[in-house]
Amino acid sequence: MRAPAPKYAANDGVIAAAQAALGDMLIEATDLVGEVNLTVKRESLVEAMLALRDGAMLQYQALMEIAGVDYPARPERFDVCYMLLSYTRNHRIRVRVTTDEVKPVPTVTGIWPVAGWLEREVYDMYGVLFEGNSDLRRILTDYGFRGHPQRKDFPLSGYVELRYSEEAKRVVYEPVQLAQDFRNFDFMSPWEGAQYVLPGDEKAAGPGPGDTPQGKAPPPPPAPPAAPAVPQAKGAPSPVTADEVQKAGEKAKKVTKPRAKTAKTTDSTAQTGAGEPNPGNKRKSKPKDPDVVPTKGKGQNQ
Repeated sequence: MRAPAPKYAANDGVIAAAQAALGDMLIEATDLVGEVNLTVKRESLVEAMLALRDGAMLQYQALMEIAGVDYPARPERFDVCYMLLSYTRNHRIRVRVTTDEVKPVPTVTGIWPVAGWLEREVYDMYGVLFEGNSDLRRILTDYGFRGHPQRKDFPLSGYVELRYSEEAKRVVYEPVQLAQDFRNFDFMSPWEGAQYVLPGDEKAAGPGPGDTPQGKAPPPPPAPPAAPAVPQAKGAPSPVTADEVQKAGEKAKKVTKPRAKTAKTTDSTAQTGAGEPNPGNKRKSKPKDPDVVPTKGKGQNQ
């Protein structure tokens, strides 16, 4: 097997077969970066899906995913993308329709029941309506959530926040209140330290031992700077004695002699003397009772 996954079929002839099967329902067909994209009319989505599923040269039997995309600058700002897979041909395509906040998209739950959950995700994240879905409810956000998080104009902090109220004994929703205004955020490095006193920090230190009710005591005079280290002059006597230098040289020249006459090149013990090849891995005699631990004393067990 040359690849870790099965190789998909080529895109040759897919667009031509789709154009023949869809006809006027097809708005645009492209083959970009190895993927076939079909843009169909929103009102004809169900008929187009049936043609793609039952077409002789198509046979896209499975709906793998439904995803949404938001383009706020367009009149129909939302793209609803359907990823289809053909089991018999081992090929994938993407079908796309466009809509806005008001115009609903026909549901495809009659063709693929799994689309019920997938359409709920797109509705929850983008607010796209699906006509014919009998259970179009939020599925990813909490109860009472406001807005649709995947829209480009949705604030990062959200509209409301929840907390547990000890007074109400339940979880309550409140408008988002930022504890710090981002416009006045100090981006100075914390290692440098601020050159000004923040409001409230002047009281953080508290009264010192020399402070008086009339005012603070004058600060003590600064200590004189320490003298810089001066390198040792040339010709100065070394702090190390001659005996220490001689002992250090003899220790460095000392060579440890091996005990064996010849170098050991095998796992056998014939070259290095007595001993077993694997000491401690086998017993000479098996104890009579494995639950009894023998001791040196006679008749005594630990």
